[in-house]
Amino acid sequence: MAKEANDKITPDLFQSERRPGRPRSNPLTREEQMRLNKRRQLRRDREKGLRRVELKLEASMYEELNRQAEALGLSRSALIETLLKQALASK
Repeated sequence: MAKEANDKITPDLFQSERRPGRPRSNPLTREEQMRLNKRRQLRRDREKGLRRVELKLEASMYEELNRQAEALGLSRSALIETLLKQALASK
């Protein structure tokens, strides 16, 4: 029987593995947990009707967006979305 890297259900395959430190509450590795969490996040966003847009900005504009978002108590993405809505509505 082959041993899968993320198969931690079968305890007899892992009895000989001694791990230092406190026991983990999740049998998956951190990398596998992050990959699974990202997949779930993308699924939640898709269900909410959100789409991902990647944008490259100059460092000064990035810092200004951070300052304005913090001053308004918004996330940077929420501020960008608000600014884009205002720009599209003004046309």
